[in-house]
Amino acid sequence: MTHYRYPHARDHVPLILLVPAAPLREGHWMQRWVQWSEHCRVLELGMWDEPHRNTWVNKLNLAIRRADRPVVVVTDDIAALALAWWVQFESVGPENPVLGAVAVNPPNMDLPGADPRLSRFGACPRQTLPFPTFVVSDLDASAAQQRAVIRLARDWGASPVCDQIRGDWASGWMLLQTVLELEPAGAVTPQWSQDENVAVREALRQWAGI
Repeated sequence: MTHYRYPHARDHVPLILLVPAAPLREGHWMQRWVQWSEHCRVLELGMWDEPHRNTWVNKLNLAIRRADRPVVVVTDDIAALALAWWVQFESVGPENPVLGAVAVNPPNMDLPGADPRLSRFGACPRQTLPFPTFVVSDLDASAAQQRAVIRLARDWGASPVCDQIRGDWASGWMLLQTVLELEPAGAVTPQWSQDENVAVREALRQWAGI
């Protein structure tokens, strides 16, 4: 198990590590976040069409180690799998530099054949992540995708969130402030109340046993 320790964690300004799963297009919210804060950094994993699991995990591990300060990891799409496999490969425990994570639009691991890139990762690790995590689904995603996000969040011990991921995604920036403990935990609430998300609400009720 790899151990990390920051004796004076409050003295360190966290690094916000933005990890896309494809080259960032103009106007992508990750690009805007980099403009908003000097503490945001984009980690390009490369090999976009044919990702190599161990290469992606190694790049993420190196970026976290080189940060030499606490890190918040924000992933998009299948980059969430690099984070999950990093936790498993490195046997990451409570003493680690990751303060928290936001996994945006992770792939539907219940339908691995839907995305040929997923076959290069193997089964998705389902262990509880050792840091606070939000798993975010787009409000316009299908009910099947949103249910898959709920199941993944449950397995990872994360909080599921449904939101409109558009433009600057300012509400996502607020969510990030919650992870950084700059906003109270109740400042951002999941947006599962839209009428078009009846199936998602039903899945949440089943999950909660009510």
